[in-house]
Amino acid sequence: MLSVVVGGQYGSEGKGKVAQYLAVERSATAVVRVGGSNSGHTGFIGDDAVKVLRQLPTAALLPDVLCVLGPGSYIDVDLLLREVDETALDPARLKIDPKAFVITAEDREMEERSGQVGEIGSTASGTGASVLRRVARRRGSQTVADVASLRPFISETTSLLRPLLASGARVIVEGTQGFGLSVLHGPHYPYATSRDTSAAGAVSEAGLSPMDVDEVALVLRTFPIRVGGNSGPLANEIDWETIRHESGASRELAEYTSVTGRLRRVARFDPELVRGAIAVNKPSLIVLNHIDYVDAECAMLGTLTDRARKFIRGVSDSIGAPVDLVGLGPSTIVDMTPRLARSAV
Repeated sequence: MLSVVVGGQYGSEGKGKVAQYLAVERSATAVVRVGGSNSGHTGFIGDDAVKVLRQLPTAALLPDVLCVLGPGSYIDVDLLLREVDETALDPARLKIDPKAFVITAEDREMEERSGQVGEIGSTASGTGASVLRRVARRRGSQTVADVASLRPFISETTSLLRPLLASGARVIVEGTQGFGLSVLHGPHYPYATSRDTSAAGAVSEAGLSPMDVDEVALVLRTFPIRVGGNSGPLANEIDWETIRHESGASRELAEYTSVTGRLRRVARFDPELVRGAIAVNKPSLIVLNHIDYVDAECAMLGTLTDRARKFIRGVSDSIGAPVDLVGLGPSTIVDMTPRLARSAV
């Protein structure tokens, strides 16, 4: 049984929180993180402690869940080892496929020199350059199998996961970024990432089959964001002060990217983009995060207000699909069916 968590906008929709929530709710045995180090996912320890991870799945913050980096992954070795140390992850709980590709210092330097930071808002993490080297198929390119410090974690991950799935265990694939950034399906090429960010793309990078999937969770946010700078079109763009004023928040709400530290651009909800994400991903579960940006009282009270419910109904009507789960704040998710608040961890 395979759950796939993907973003329906331009990333930073809260996929890490949702993957962590589903790992608990579905009693997951393993979580697979795909992609590279060019996006950060936020997980939680208890209700308050926040941890941003760029290589490990957020399930690294949970006990007893196997963390997997599949063959389609792009690995910044120093960053990964630092995250293993910071999370005190038992080495037995991390498995990396030997075919995963290594991001080198030269990859990062190439992206810095390419001008893409200014041209398309690249994070210059080296992920795109690593993808480029991989598809160029040049001899001598490094895979994880070539890195001595990663050998304790190396395991053929498809062979590892296949028996788990056959036994009925729950496995979760934690996708990265969002539909609008897909190099294949995003509407604003070349303002895109270097990979496909759809559920099908994530399953392929994980080394698994579409036939394994029985759940696709599409994660949205009330006010979509893009990274700062010249990162591409963003319909109905506004500013953070407008959101703070309209929501009644008593604190600044401005967000900064976890990879580059740049102030994020922000806009009003765009149903057209999400309808495209629904068409490509065909989700069985839709999650709407940051409802406290609609009404700050949701986070303070731990429940939905009338204003928030009205906004959710409007989103459902505009995208042609019901919202199943709602994020009230950093670590709380509301199940819209029984309408019971639960912690994400």
